[in-house]
Amino acid sequence: MTSRLNPYLSFTGDARQALEFYREVFGGELSLNTYGDFGQADAPGSTGGEKIMHGMLETPSGFTLMAADTPPGMESTAGTNFSVSLSGDDDADLRGYWAKLSEGGSVGVPLDKQMWGDVFGMCTDRFGIPWMVNIVQAQG
Repeated sequence: MTSRLNPYLSFTGDARQALEFYREVFGGELSLNTYGDFGQADAPGSTGGEKIMHGMLETPSGFTLMAADTPPGMESTAGTNFSVSLSGDDDADLRGYWAKLSEGGSVGVPLDKQMWGDVFGMCTDRFGIPWMVNIVQAQG
């Protein structure tokens, strides 16, 4: 297996909903394992074992996105020192992702042509995850 780098997101109880939303955005195969699947249904804060211990979305475009609910008994700290970045030259795909990710969230930088020549935008989805989308424009 080749090494790869991909985001692993932490949630405070809505990892299932977030990963299902990302599957709607990007398509692909979603696998979800709950705390209950691993014998931790009675762990404090695990809500009967239904919280997600590990989830992974693998998309037709080759993206891999992983996520979990914060483990029972562990404090959740939302960070602001990261964004998930999508970039490429497929205008239609990237605009489609942008539309879905920004719906119900907030737009920090509208998706528009920027001084470096590409179309770029920043949004935070309805689950609080910050996204950057950069659509590379042909130079000419």
